[in-house]
Amino acid sequence: MLDLPREERLAAAFVDLADTLVRDFDVMDFLHTLAEHCVELLDVTAAGVLLATPQGRIVDAAASDERTRMLELASIEWDEGPCRDCCRTGIPVPDVPLDTEVARNRWPRFAARAMELGFTSVVAAPLRLNDQVIGALNLFRDLPGPLEPTQLRLGQALADTATIGILQQRAVHEQMTVTAQLQVALDSRVVIEQAKGFLAHRRRTGVEEAFQAMRRHARSRQAQLTVVAREVLDGTADASLLNP
Repeated sequence: MLDLPREERLAAAFVDLADTLVRDFDVMDFLHTLAEHCVELLDVTAAGVLLATPQGRIVDAAASDERTRMLELASIEWDEGPCRDCCRTGIPVPDVPLDTEVARNRWPRFAARAMELGFTSVVAAPLRLNDQVIGALNLFRDLPGPLEPTQLRLGQALADTATIGILQQRAVHEQMTVTAQLQVALDSRVVIEQAKGFLAHRRRTGVEEAFQAMRRHARSRQAQLTVVAREVLDGTADASLLNP
């Protein structure tokens, strides 16, 4: 898709994020797709997504790379960070340089760790429809200067489209409550993380490479990512995935 004109890539991204009324909708793969589109279309280095349960619990859902995922996990453990704030308030967190006193006072551990990882600033956009907040999108930069206002608006538009898509899919499947869906997402994350580690050891690669191999395999088979992860763990996955 990188070879296409920007206008066509934008249109394809919005269609991709709106197309949730499909059989066996995979929310985890969908949120990874959101993160990937943000990195591809925006002037950002990385993106991550957190989900919020109605009970106030925040869980990591997706990230464009492994270092961002580890930062998001740390943010949840420390109970601080822009995405956590955005999840709880439903209010966007504007572009914040991480080396400023504002960032250090607001998120001392998060800001320090993010700078250690090479990031210079962060933005958080809510996954929100009206008064319902289901999560937040984090956008990270590793270059000096803020994200342009047009880029901020586009990032929020991608987040809004993804939110509408998820809630639309939920509305069609009313038998599953919002809480149950978020629990399914959390359970799926645990299985996927276990499979990533196992496959990385089996293939003697990094966990990021192992994860991308699972995603490609799932898409080539038109299978859910969680199903492929379970196959990796129980040894029934195709030999081409287990032994490249």
